[in-house]
Amino acid sequence: MQWDFSPEDVVKARADYGLADFRRDLAEEVRMNLPSADALQEQRSFNLIYDLCYALATSKELDAHLGAYAYDPPTVQFLREVEPMMAGNVEMLGAILQRLIMDRIESGMVLEQAVEDVATWHTRLTAEPLAA
Repeated sequence: MQWDFSPEDVVKARADYGLADFRRDLAEEVRMNLPSADALQEQRSFNLIYDLCYALATSKELDAHLGAYAYDPPTVQFLREVEPMMAGNVEMLGAILQRLIMDRIESGMVLEQAVEDVATWHTRLTAEPLAA
């Protein structure tokens, strides 16, 4: 994806770009790159790519993440092929998560509590289906 601002702008709160914005933009990118896919294929591809970005943005190693898909070699291959193209997305998602943590620290939470709170919030948000 292309932005008119940098991940640093997000971290430093110079750009108002949040997780919902990122997920919407990533879903659109998936739709544009899979023009012949049906809605189920688009959703599955989005979920796989988003989960990959999130794992890498939260410092999980690629091979550790792919271990969950060991039973599905085509998915592993797909994610390995997509991973290099996601570097900018991973960086932006990491910046968004860092800003969320910093907001909580600035409101008085200690680091560990802020990280846990963002993780819990993230789990709730990503459990909701994306709006079309």
